[in-house]
Amino acid sequence: MTMNEATYFARLRELQSAAWPAGVARQPHYPLGEIAISEHLREWARRQPQKPACIFYGREVGYGELNDLSERFAALLHQHGVQPGDRVAVFLPNCPQFMLAFFAILKLGAVHVPVNPLFREAELAYELNDTGARVIVCLDSLMPLLRQVRDRTPIDTVFVTSFAEMLPEIPSLPVPPAVLQPRIACDDAIDLLPALAQVTASAPAVQPDLDAVAALNYTGGTTGMPKGCIHTQRDMLYTAGTSLAASFALSPDDVVVNFVPIFWIAGEDTGLLFPLVAGATVVLMARWDAVGFMTTVARYKASFAYLLVDNTVEVLEHPEAVSFDLTSLRKVRVSSFVKKLNPDFRARWRALTGADMIEAAWGMTETHTMDTFTLGMQREDFDLLSQPVFVGLPVPGTDFKICDFDSGALMPLGETGEICVRTPSLFKGYWNRPEATAEAIRGGFLHTGDIGVIDEQGYLHFLGRRKEMLKVKGMSVFPAEIEAMLGQHPGIAGSGVIGREDAERGQVPVAFIALAEDASGLTEAALKDWCRERMAAYKVPEIRLVPALPMTATGKVKKEELRALL
Repeated sequence: MTMNEATYFARLRELQSAAWPAGVARQPHYPLGEIAISEHLREWARRQPQKPACIFYGREVGYGELNDLSERFAALLHQHGVQPGDRVAVFLPNCPQFMLAFFAILKLGAVHVPVNPLFREAELAYELNDTGARVIVCLDSLMPLLRQVRDRTPIDTVFVTSFAEMLPEIPSLPVPPAVLQPRIACDDAIDLLPALAQVTASAPAVQPDLDAVAALNYTGGTTGMPKGCIHTQRDMLYTAGTSLAASFALSPDDVVVNFVPIFWIAGEDTGLLFPLVAGATVVLMARWDAVGFMTTVARYKASFAYLLVDNTVEVLEHPEAVSFDLTSLRKVRVSSFVKKLNPDFRARWRALTGADMIEAAWGMTETHTMDTFTLGMQREDFDLLSQPVFVGLPVPGTDFKICDFDSGALMPLGETGEICVRTPSLFKGYWNRPEATAEAIRGGFLHTGDIGVIDEQGYLHFLGRRKEMLKVKGMSVFPAEIEAMLGQHPGIAGSGVIGREDAERGQVPVAFIALAEDASGLTEAALKDWCRERMAAYKVPEIRLVPALPMTATGKVKKEELRALL
């Protein structure tokens, strides 16, 4: 019998209301009201100009300074022809310059395009061409890679910057060797910070439009190369408002320590949007380092951190952990990728810091992540004992349903099917991909391709990805993307990529490759070297040469038979 959707959601909301934890807000929390993200920085700069918005290894950037730098960069971008709606690529790792670029782009009404600094040549060229970006902000050490692709992309203006320009003379924290590298002169680019110092004119006043395209956050897919998810400032604001209400609860008194890459949408949320919407301070680390993390917490009395469970275990097992005061960490949210949160890890963390480790959320780039919460569900480890993969309740204003993968029919509570989500932060479509958008968004719901179940209490459980996405040390890897890249090699007749479980990395991509007839001399080692030149290191697959690939009658690789070969 076909279920009525209105009846389904009425019952589901009744259950979820009864399960709602005490003390957790049921509405989004907007500390400054429903104003644009760009206006949050301006208002916090007015209220608390000297308060550090960002601390980078001891270099403090106050709200007033960050606002001024971003205003200047908005004016500079305008001088170089950037108009509302134009895409601006940001090819930077974690550093204060990423933040000032982010806000400058939004203030101008342009579109923020974060570009993965782990990319190789083909990946970089693809994303720059797909977005049509004419302007890019690039780290000096990444300029050689940009030069390799620049003449094959629309890029006509390059701003360059370096870690060195934002480091204090005497750092207050351990600095990774790669961050300590001296500045590299680049004659073919505009030196960003000196150029900002020379700006005298103001950017044109742009009326903030919460519903205009504000960002293209790229995600992989199961068919071809990555796709740009179109997000607005309203998407960002809703994600911040619900997370500040239902899980993260940040205020201006909080100090956030963040090492998660802010070019990655989860890092953008936890290391940029949430703290700066809340008026808090973020201590930004360029990369994970256990001693650096513990030093940061002790030095700045950090109250909040978002980590992978792997990071917390490294801290727990570190011989120096007991010498650091980590008791200021009252709010710790984690994600389980390689290592999974369990009662033992939680108990050991509580003994070390006095605080609970809480699983953060289920989410996707398409939804701006953070679509569920588990705060308040830790009594007697209820959340951890309600597996498999308990992801809690939807944040305020978000709905989930479970549907049959093939027919789309609603599945009764307790039965598995496809996770479908409807949320105010749902992406507005894939950039230049109307057919993929129509396939993904149906009736206002994103059909995720993930397998899940909503239990009889209204809690969501994530059971796996029907899509073939792999998680390699927490980073998303899509077999179809690797297969598309391998298809560019003239000696490869065909390939099929699947995942292999790995104790250290979570999963490892494995590429089964059939060679073209005239490429019999190609070796697995040579193909791996070819991949290393074109793919981020975490995407490079293990190579297994096979005489032929098992194929279906319609020309698809039989992945099940490849798994048997493992």
